[in-house]
Amino acid sequence: MSVKDKYKVKSIDTEQCKEWLLYKHYAKRMCSISYCFGLFKESILVGVMTIGKPASPSLCDGVCGKEFTEHVYELNRLCVQDGLEKNVLSYFVSACLKMIKEDLIIVSYADKLMGHNGYIYQATNWIYTGATKERTDIGQEDGSHSRHYDKSTDKKTNRKFRSSKHRYVFFIGKKRNVFKNALKYKEQPYPKGENKRYDASYKPTTQIELF
Repeated sequence: MSVKDKYKVKSIDTEQCKEWLLYKHYAKRMCSISYCFGLFKESILVGVMTIGKPASPSLCDGVCGKEFTEHVYELNRLCVQDGLEKNVLSYFVSACLKMIKEDLIIVSYADKLMGHNGYIYQATNWIYTGATKERTDIGQEDGSHSRHYDKSTDKKTNRKFRSSKHRYVFFIGKKRNVFKNALKYKEQPYPKGENKRYDASYKPTTQIELF
């Protein structure tokens, strides 16, 4: 039986993925969600993927220029249960992207600090555009981005370290060739190296597929 026969991919609501993002994904916090997908095996939720608007306006302007800033989104969470078949993750990502009908420029990151190289993006033919620089910025105690900070926060002392991340870009829709031609980042060879695994042993409450 093929992966496609064993698994289903469906749009789900934010509440269904909340436990996964807060407790299983290494970031341990919610994020901007415009699209939310679930991976189901035998009607049981075994993975989630979310896409939302990036926290950084400069990123939205910088990927393909200000002309296309409204089309820029981020694949910001991808999390599945341990022990799934080898090709399930690439099937899941590809199936989610195919379900989106709008013209989108999607950016995603693989955190170098976590030992991630972004092999799932390489397997699904994303464009690699290099790594971001390490930096610090204003942040909340939960590590969320500076756009969410409390205005009373001490800007000099409450700084959060942001690690270097591999940046990948993917184009969807009828304008994908237009987007590709407008890409401001230089396409680079895929990075290689040994991936490290973070502790993803948390088992979310069993959720049944909603028909």
